[in-house]
Amino acid sequence: MMQRKSVVISSVVLVAGFAIGFVLRPVIDPVTAPPTSVGSGLVPAAIAGPRGTQYFAANLDEARKIIVGCRDGSVRGDECAHAEQAVETAEGRSNTKRFLGSRPH
Repeated sequence: MMQRKSVVISSVVLVAGFAIGFVLRPVIDPVTAPPTSVGSGLVPAAIAGPRGTQYFAANLDEARKIIVGCRDGSVRGDECAHAEQAVETAEGRSNTKRFLGSRPH
């Protein structure tokens, strides 16, 4: 009899705890709506984040334009470093190919 009473009390306390948790959850940690852009529904480039080194490695002309913009001060942030790294890597490969040439194996 005593064991059954303790199981019932434990179950009631457990259910009450869950109920109180669900009721207090909005008070403890309110849900906020994610930011949305008005109108188009597209994510602006500033929110999308900087383009990576792989992008600039595939688009070296764009990388060179970004580097010029970085030197002028019109472009800032991680894109400057990514573009610089992509151009340096491409120039290094080009110099290595030119130096070694096509050697027979």
